[in-house]
Amino acid sequence: MGGGDAVAAEEVVGEEEEEEVWSSGFNSRSHCTTTPRKASSPQSTTPSFLVGGGGGGSSSSSSLSFNTRFSTESTPLDRWRWCNLLQMPSYLTANKQQQLRSGKRKVVGVRGWRYMKRVRGLVFMVMLMGLFFLVNWWMLSHLQEDVSLPRKEAASNGTMTSSFSSFSSLSEMDSIPHGSWSSFKKGKSYQQVMYGRLLGLAAHAMAEGEIRPEPSDIWEEPLVPAASWTPCADQRDWEASDGQNGYILVSANGGINQQRVAICNAVAIARMLNSTLVIPKFLYNTVWRDGSQFKDIYQEEYFINYLKSDIRIVKELPKELSSLDLEAIGSLITDEDVMKEAKPSYFMKKILPILLRNRVVHFTGFGNRLAFDPIPFHLQRLRCRCNFYALQFVNKIQKTGAFLVKRMRRHKPYWRSMDRNLLGPFAEKSDTKRRKNLRKATSRYLAMHLRFEIDMAAYSLCDFGGGKEERDELEQYRAIHFPALTLLKKHKTLPSAETLRSEGKCPLTPEEAVLMLAALGFKRSTHIYIAGAQIYGGRSRKAALTSLYPNLVTKETLLSSSEIQQFRNFSSQLAALDFIVSAAADAFAMTDSGSQLSSLVSGYRMYYGGGKMPTIRPNKRRLANIFLKNSTIEWKEFEQRMRKAVRQTKKVIERPIARSVYRHPRCLECMCKLE
Repeated sequence: MGGGDAVAAEEVVGEEEEEEVWSSGFNSRSHCTTTPRKASSPQSTTPSFLVGGGGGGSSSSSSLSFNTRFSTESTPLDRWRWCNLLQMPSYLTANKQQQLRSGKRKVVGVRGWRYMKRVRGLVFMVMLMGLFFLVNWWMLSHLQEDVSLPRKEAASNGTMTSSFSSFSSLSEMDSIPHGSWSSFKKGKSYQQVMYGRLLGLAAHAMAEGEIRPEPSDIWEEPLVPAASWTPCADQRDWEASDGQNGYILVSANGGINQQRVAICNAVAIARMLNSTLVIPKFLYNTVWRDGSQFKDIYQEEYFINYLKSDIRIVKELPKELSSLDLEAIGSLITDEDVMKEAKPSYFMKKILPILLRNRVVHFTGFGNRLAFDPIPFHLQRLRCRCNFYALQFVNKIQKTGAFLVKRMRRHKPYWRSMDRNLLGPFAEKSDTKRRKNLRKATSRYLAMHLRFEIDMAAYSLCDFGGGKEERDELEQYRAIHFPALTLLKKHKTLPSAETLRSEGKCPLTPEEAVLMLAALGFKRSTHIYIAGAQIYGGRSRKAALTSLYPNLVTKETLLSSSEIQQFRNFSSQLAALDFIVSAAADAFAMTDSGSQLSSLVSGYRMYYGGGKMPTIRPNKRRLANIFLKNSTIEWKEFEQRMRKAVRQTKKVIERPIARSVYRHPRCLECMCKLE
């Protein structure tokens, strides 16, 4: 190997060493060196690919040679420059890509935020629907928790499902004081439910409508815009009668409400006959089982003093007359002797001669024996004065009634004008200027008279889903308490239970009553007071009410044992408490238009309510047509038809001719009309 070859070999070895060092500085992204390594000998600053290079290390200025990094005639600096020049488009592309990525990150960030927002909204909706179905499931399951035995369709109309076992003995049931909830024998009970399908639909609809507002008209009384009425029966323009023609005795039959009507009718007759009225007495009734007398329920002195400008009233018959045998002398007048709703002319022709001859007349029973039309104006107003002003409950009833009303209003300090008449000195007192604001803060409550006691069920001759055992029990009750009705059944063909129900002549059951409230739009949270004695059917019947309306109470649940103890075994006094709470309620619902309590309460609310105390008066015949379709009707249609039926009977009108002034006081004899 010559000297030239040796030099060339050394240059190759040295170049390989530099190549190794240069390669170690390669950038992983551009594959070029990060820092060019300088040559050991000076080099021209002109790039080799511009100068050109031939083989064997010779170069010529006239030829252009593109030396690569593997060329033996280029320096490391040349190679670095050449590599970076070749990589320039790639570098520019990478820079642009980096900018695009940065822009995409911003777009992806906005899109991701929107996506997460949608996901959170979807999760919230799923949770809300889950909560809804959970509440709905709980309501449906709770609705049926008291019904443990299999159900089967009733043969009458397909609306009743039940299983029934009666009380252990009828004598045991007869010994139960009317109005007691805890005196039933606990050994046997029966389970029954009516309208199970509709109750399930009602529970579902109430769960869905919990977040929606109640219909505005359920707490309002429809008024005639052109006129308004104000109480004015306390006004009078006649002289008091001296009562010189003799004495009128009255022994009123029935419960407290029948007795109240008898008292006010007796006041009117005493004025008509110019006689003196002896404080009425109350007959003992085998159904009500209550020995209460006038002074146990009403304030005697207040009654006498308020009406002294109208008639003369005494507490006892004079001694010379009390010893007479009234039946023997022909002064005993029974209901059989006086036609129902007799006109004033009858009393003037038939009763006045007896009164003038014997100086005393004794009416026994005296249920609805005085007509409402035609009758003189002052006698009609006197009836209203008696009912709406003269009859004030005794202090113990007013005090306990005030407890009940205050608790139903959740201790909110609000009172109405009627509270003074109902509660006397125990009425809540509030500043008149603050009354409007207090009204807004007062929690409303609904009172409902559920007239579904065993005596009502037995007298109606209807079936209520209990099958043969129920029918046998009610027949036994009729034989003891309504023997005339039992005798009539034996000698005359009476309408069947199915016919009676289709014609709306059966009392509304608890199931029907609660379905009516749900259809009208009362929310599940509504506070409801149930007036009346014990519900026939017991716990299973009451379950239909409490399953849809858990805030349901009675006087027995609102009062402590010590507070209610003084009224035990006195059903008339317990009924007086129901009267107070029902009359003071924000809304009142009756289930039987023939009930005296419902009639008197609705009239009292009409008189004192100022058009702001609505009363729900269902037409049972119309409701019967709706309930007969319970197996097929959908809830929306049921709701619409029920609201229409109730709306038509809710409107308050002027008293029709021959109708009761106690129930319809909106007439000129009792109230004043303001145009």
